[in-house]
Amino acid sequence: MALRDHALHVHNTLSRSKERFEPLAEGQVGIYVCGPTVYSDTHLGHAKSYVSFDVIVRYLRHLGFKVRYVQNITDVGHLTDDADEGEDKLGKRARLDQMHPMELAETYTRLYLRDMDALKVERADIYPRASGHISEQINIIEELMERGNAYEVGGNVYFSVPSWEAYGKLSGRQSSEQEAGHRVEVRGDKKDPRDFALWKVAEGGHILRWKSPWGWGFPGWHVECSAMSVKYLGETFDIHGGGLENQFPHHECEIAQSNAVGDGFARYWLHNNMINVDGVKMGKSLGNFITIEDALRDHDPETIRAFLLMTHYRSPANYTTDGLTSARNGLDRLHGAVRALTEAAASAPTDPQPGDAALGAATAKADADFHAAMDDDFNTPIAIAALYEFVKPVNQLLAAGNASQGVLLAAQDVFMALGEGVLGIMGDPAAADGGMAADPFIDLLLVVRNELKQLKSFELADRIRADLDTNGVEVKDTKDGASWERRS
Repeated sequence: MALRDHALHVHNTLSRSKERFEPLAEGQVGIYVCGPTVYSDTHLGHAKSYVSFDVIVRYLRHLGFKVRYVQNITDVGHLTDDADEGEDKLGKRARLDQMHPMELAETYTRLYLRDMDALKVERADIYPRASGHISEQINIIEELMERGNAYEVGGNVYFSVPSWEAYGKLSGRQSSEQEAGHRVEVRGDKKDPRDFALWKVAEGGHILRWKSPWGWGFPGWHVECSAMSVKYLGETFDIHGGGLENQFPHHECEIAQSNAVGDGFARYWLHNNMINVDGVKMGKSLGNFITIEDALRDHDPETIRAFLLMTHYRSPANYTTDGLTSARNGLDRLHGAVRALTEAAASAPTDPQPGDAALGAATAKADADFHAAMDDDFNTPIAIAALYEFVKPVNQLLAAGNASQGVLLAAQDVFMALGEGVLGIMGDPAAADGGMAADPFIDLLLVVRNELKQLKSFELADRIRADLDTNGVEVKDTKDGASWERRS
């Protein structure tokens, strides 16, 4: 596939600015995204992150880039305080569930992939596991010690933050903001309270442990991603992504340890924002924690994806019933347009028609507007709006009934190639969506009704609407044309 002309710019957290995207190797992109710690059910926060990066990868491939997408699975080393203290999250949950930690990791990895599949998140090319890359992590730690960037105390190995002057360049936190007790807990064996763990002693009944030059232990959370990203993407690669909550300390520590042993590392850093529920940050302690499995019981995957993509990936999303309803209604409009185009194309002439120029121009505009939005740091809300705007001229030209088959199919392709191929929100427009049975005959009736209104035959137009209403179909007239839905 040839590389499409584009003007893709991304907001690079590292430079705090929007930059033109220029991959390291022409036509190829390497991207690493921090995957889940597999100790509990996946939730809407995961959906926000991985749907966002799914669309980013889809768009890069749509542009013609050959993408290698790596997303890790964290199955050891992520402690309960997200830093250097507390229990291993998997170990704690495994003990409560009376399971072996690896059994727990396998269980929740399968559930994570099941939920991602259900949300139409395309699989990454590689899913490396932290527990499967211990030797690579030990190699990094040994090299850091040789270079004077790390030290060992009683079997624990720490990265020396004072040895790396650029520490803080990603998050922008100055040394004064990284004092003892601020975000990273203080251990008595650290030379500096900002230092972070590269290797931890496996104390007590810690099951997940490996033999190392410093005794039996397990890796720190941060060094895992450095080892896995470099192994599969090279010492320098294009994009590192993850949730905003990982910017500090996780990604900051990754940069420090990776740059200390090599040159480059990730060139562009992309961070997605979080999700709120009815304006309140989602959390188990607040009782507003929503799993993906629960969300999918109430809403179809396209509705959830459309809702999430109606907010820019760098902005927080607010999960509300009204927001989901709005997303569903918008999809119904898109589906109605595609079904109507399909019906019209089936019987349309193949030779040029008077309406071809107008529909062709509207199609070209929708395509251009969509790509302009996505080239602007993957601005999915504006991209979706471009598809919504396209519905109006489509409905108007369908009502006129004077377009050829090829032009009608080209318009349909814009909805499907962009709305489904890139955004993943169209699904099968001929299928039942959101509980609304697809019915091309209803769409045809609305086209006839619109023609009757143009001919000022309002009595017949009103009769069609009344008959549909009697049969449980509510017709809504908007500035973009008529839409319909079945009443439950």
